[in-house]
Amino acid sequence: METVEEDVEEYSWREVVLPRLIPVVPHAAPELERETGERRRGRDLLVAIDFGPNSRHAFRWALAHLARIADTLHLVHAVSSVHNELVYNKSQELMDELAVEAFKESLVHTKARIVEGDAGNVICREAERLKPAAVIIGTRGRSLIQSVLQGSVSEYCFHNCKAAPVIIVPGKEAGEQSVL
Repeated sequence: METVEEDVEEYSWREVVLPRLIPVVPHAAPELERETGERRRGRDLLVAIDFGPNSRHAFRWALAHLARIADTLHLVHAVSSVHNELVYNKSQELMDELAVEAFKESLVHTKARIVEGDAGNVICREAERLKPAAVIIGTRGRSLIQSVLQGSVSEYCFHNCKAAPVIIVPGKEAGEQSVL
């Protein structure tokens, strides 16, 4: 765990060590090098993750419609306390599962971070830190009045993130079941 100070506001986070899916090759053969010797630079994509079906739906949408081979998918999960080992372990299991799925589906590299704080603030802060090409967020698909009365993380991010938010409204197949 590491505490980071930005401006006058500090926050705590824990990096998640994900399974190593891509084998490490010590030296690439010269015949495999491209003519220019440059590697295509991928984009950073931030995906907000929780244990609900709507964030899983947004994650799968990002893999199917947005992610390319050289991209890096940054999974961010907001929790009330990074010191709670039960929450951290459950979150790490979810992140491991999603990293494997991302590699199998789209061959993208995945990084994960569990951050302490309010979900909307955490997502916007991580978006400002990473400067991703897009911030992918799931939503429950509530009406405007319900979102205003009850509050909405996706609505908050839409108005406050400096990166481009992509809000994914679930289809009927997403259902109301939790992924836990």
